[in-house]
Amino acid sequence: MASEYIKTVTESDFEYEVIAFSNQIPVIVDFWAEWCGPCKTLTPLLEEFAVEAQGTFRLAKVNVDDNPNLALRYNVRSIPNVKAFRDGQVVSEFLGLQPEPRVKEFIRNLAPSQIDLLLEKGLSQLESMNWNEASDSFRQFLAKSPNHPAGLLGLLKVSLMQGNFSEVRQILDTFPPSQEYAHMEQLRPLFYALWTEKINQVISEDLLDAAYSNALRLMMRGNLPASMDGIIDILRQNKHYRNDEARKVLLGLFEILGVNHPLTQQYRRELSMALF
Repeated sequence: MASEYIKTVTESDFEYEVIAFSNQIPVIVDFWAEWCGPCKTLTPLLEEFAVEAQGTFRLAKVNVDDNPNLALRYNVRSIPNVKAFRDGQVVSEFLGLQPEPRVKEFIRNLAPSQIDLLLEKGLSQLESMNWNEASDSFRQFLAKSPNHPAGLLGLLKVSLMQGNFSEVRQILDTFPPSQEYAHMEQLRPLFYALWTEKINQVISEDLLDAAYSNALRLMMRGNLPASMDGIIDILRQNKHYRNDEARKVLLGLFEILGVNHPLTQQYRRELSMALF
């Protein structure tokens, strides 16, 4: 299969085409031979995945009969033998003909696909609070991987911060069973609080209620530090305000930002001090 992502490599150019090239992107080396029956099945599969990956890794094919010194150097005693190189070193390998899912997993662990990179991009934009850009990335990802729990969770978080409550409700109601389900549940109190505030928009005469409404409105406007300050101040006065709703709303916001976000770390400490 002819492709810019697939290269036939020999002893004369192995140092450049594999060792040096692996400092840029991962290189998967397929040690094979014409007489090898399993190679006739595995090699086309590797070629297909290399083309699909669109440059996230290179496939280098080494004929062991024509390049015995390379086979000796890398202790290739049986084929097919597949070795993955990164930064000039072998980082993973497998022997023999493997099922297609196993080969996909091997490649995925070495070189994330373009689809995986879309999800990673969305998560990074979410952490940076670039809501519109993150929304675009998650939507592109979900168009290629519909109903993916991590993608849905990301879009749920962004939609909450953008005030797209009809979409939020739909995602909450149809979220698939998964490891992400518990994280989704942590966002429900935040959704109901923001949605109720948007519908009611009533100014209460109770000082704490008025302060809480103001904190939620600040959140919807994107002023998260001021909103968090307001909720923390409410919790200092009433640790179980509205049957713990205020605390759960703050935890939901921490879930959106992520555990490593500076605001999460700062206000989690303040929450602890307010409650204890």
